[in-house]
Amino acid sequence: MIYNTGVSELTKSTESKKEFHFRKPDKSDGASVWELIKHTGVLDLNSSYSYLMWCEIFSETSIVAEKDEEIIGFISGFIHPDNPDTLFIWQVAVNESERGKGLGTRMLFQLLNRTACKDVHYVEATVSPSNTPSQLLFKGLSKKLDTECEIDDYFSSDDFPSEGHEDELLFKIGPIKKKIK
Repeated sequence: MIYNTGVSELTKSTESKKEFHFRKPDKSDGASVWELIKHTGVLDLNSSYSYLMWCEIFSETSIVAEKDEEIIGFISGFIHPDNPDTLFIWQVAVNESERGKGLGTRMLFQLLNRTACKDVHYVEATVSPSNTPSQLLFKGLSKKLDTECEIDDYFSSDDFPSEGHEDELLFKIGPIKKKIK
């Protein structure tokens, strides 16, 4: 099965399609992914150990994008343990030089087309109110999949251990319709 992605809308040209290589991460990618997240300047930087774990244990539901053998994109995700039809996206990172080229969306479609996601009908993610690029990414994904995008309160700033963290809104996209290829 393959998701109807409207691929022509996702890329600006055939050339840009070929410049990215998508693959499952492995533990050797952990340090590079940590550096990518660190240099975004906007994402919560977790411990380097956590990125080693993501790349090793959650590789089936995470992805790296490479250009010229350098990791320029990463998505960490997992199948929700209480909702096996839901892919929860933890972080989406794109190198500043590659932003605005549809790379985040293309990585999401790559993930959704993996065997590990064959039973996925929903995508969830939490997004802070000031993170406009992520909000646009998930709203755009919903539109491209021709499905709903519900946005609800999820974590309040009071839930976090220190001051300064924004609220987190839950984006729930789906149900995702599939077509057989």
